[in-house]
Amino acid sequence: MNALDIRGLRLRLPGTARPVLDGVDLAVGPGETVALVGESGSGKSLTSRSALGLLPPGATAEGSVLVDGEDVLTMGPDRLRALRTGRAAMVFQDPRAAINPLRRVGDFLTEGVRLGGRTSREDAERRAVELLDAVGLGPELLRRYPGQLSGGMLQRVMIAAALMGDPVLLLADEPTTALDVTSQAEVVALLDRLRQRFGTGLLFVTHDLGLAAAISDRVHVMYAGRIVESGPAEALFARPRHPYTAALLAATPGLDSGSGRLAAIDGQPPDLREELTGCAFAPRCPRATALCREETPAPGPVACHHPLEGSRADA
Repeated sequence: MNALDIRGLRLRLPGTARPVLDGVDLAVGPGETVALVGESGSGKSLTSRSALGLLPPGATAEGSVLVDGEDVLTMGPDRLRALRTGRAAMVFQDPRAAINPLRRVGDFLTEGVRLGGRTSREDAERRAVELLDAVGLGPELLRRYPGQLSGGMLQRVMIAAALMGDPVLLLADEPTTALDVTSQAEVVALLDRLRQRFGTGLLFVTHDLGLAAAISDRVHVMYAGRIVESGPAEALFARPRHPYTAALLAATPGLDSGSGRLAAIDGQPPDLREELTGCAFAPRCPRATALCREETPAPGPVACHHPLEGSRADA
């Protein structure tokens, strides 16, 4: 059974002319890391948050979002509360925005499992110490306040908190964006080690293709609420087939970039207040034809009427 199985997820918001998520399909197996990449506004965070039932006010959803075999979209408040303190957990982008600065780290770590009534205070604190050790921190942090910790240390605390309920699914939503480069690398390596150690499925949401390549087994590329390309990480980055994936890779800085300008993707993603006809990427795609502007590509490993056949260098 998959840790996460999203099937045909379509999400609509008030005031929009089209779905913000339009037929999303993805799965995360036990102990597997799946990356979800794309530009800001592509629907990555909404997709990940749907696994916890964290939908925007007024949203209507179709399809199914199965966590450990149970549909989150049909859960009542009590089941959702149990899900969020047990089988699924999220590491957010900015740890300082997700933790109460007036409470000690130990209270933050143990509160969820204690309120769930699944363990005593002593057992919860013992588990917290074990997980702090797993993320490379000492037990003395239980008595400290968030303001006494660096950003990298706080993100490690957030990861420990996410693991307190022994989740089958860990959702990491841009977990390194607020950190310096060194801390980013440490957190990514830590997530990978913990995923292997605990057998937890990991959905890693990022706009950084380099991080996605470093940590993921499989990758889904999102654009305008749709998944436009999916595949094993190594193959997808070496041989992108959707023009959008190739453009993202071309715009990614690297050690061999030299002093030249990075490639940029002309134009902007489509406005949610406007209806879409045909391929959403067509207005920005140099390969677009009349077919692209008139007919939506069928879902699949590559949702494109004119996929690329060359390597990354050829693209």
